[in-house]
Amino acid sequence: TLRSLVRETRLDPAQFIYPMFVTHGTNVRTPIDSMPGQFQLSIDQLEREARELSDVGVRAVLLFGLPAEKDPESTEAYAADGIVQRAVRELKRVDPDLVVVVDVCLCEYTDHGHCGLLTPTGEVDNDPSLELLSRMAVTCAEAGADIIAPSDMMDGRIGAIREALDEAGFV
Repeated sequence: TLRSLVRETRLDPAQFIYPMFVTHGTNVRTPIDSMPGQFQLSIDQLEREARELSDVGVRAVLLFGLPAEKDPESTEAYAADGIVQRAVRELKRVDPDLVVVVDVCLCEYTDHGHCGLLTPTGEVDNDPSLELLSRMAVTCAEAGADIIAPSDMMDGRIGAIREALDEAGFV
């Protein structure tokens, strides 16, 4: 009783952000072996997941996308109908009050696995990558994302993303 009276940290499900890994397909709920209890989920599985989270008091999710195809330009990352953008719209349809955070990075969408575009010599090309990260942030915000969470390693990304969001009306 004494410890509970003076403890500084108190965890509550309303403070948690639950990771969700969204993928293409229908009726997909594939376990992630390295993350027990986590699954790759298709869009049609998100309503069930969101309702279960709400039932236990979790009010925020962090989306990670698994694209249908990867390419050198990470095309699906910033497509208006990309997997994360579609997931945001579905989660907001199911529960408009759910806080939806999106991971903004190109590594999962590129066929080479780097956080940005590559030069012809194989080096990461920072400045052109900023444009694509900014486009991803804007399309996610347009889809209804509440928080943009860049996890890439590009220099100047925060300023570039902020400027793009401001220009798109997401001040």
